[in-house]
Amino acid sequence: MCWSAPLSADLKDPPTVVAVDARVAPEACLTMAEVRHGVDALDRALVVLLAERQRYMDAAARIKPDRSVVHDEARIEDVVRKVLAAAGPAGLSPAIAEPVWRTLIDRCIAHEFDTWDRTRS
Repeated sequence: MCWSAPLSADLKDPPTVVAVDARVAPEACLTMAEVRHGVDALDRALVVLLAERQRYMDAAARIKPDRSVVHDEARIEDVVRKVLAAAGPAGLSPAIAEPVWRTLIDRCIAHEFDTWDRTRS
């Protein structure tokens, strides 16, 4: 992927508002360069949002009193239901939303387990 600006994993002060670079609306794109520029801009914004979500997993690992409560099947299904309810009105296909969020949740749980173990060793 070709980024128009570098990603930074070393944000000292993460943004409180996620800005998305100027881009041509998907419906107005006439070239693959415009499509790629739009995708790259959105990817940069998603990275910032996912980093914030990861920090919430760090907080969960800090707060949860026992490792056995890190994986919570009821919470997983609740998150997926909420995502699917939001996906439709946003125009996001459930065929994209559900597997993406299930993978995201799976990786976040793995991160939370790692954080829980690392901070209590």
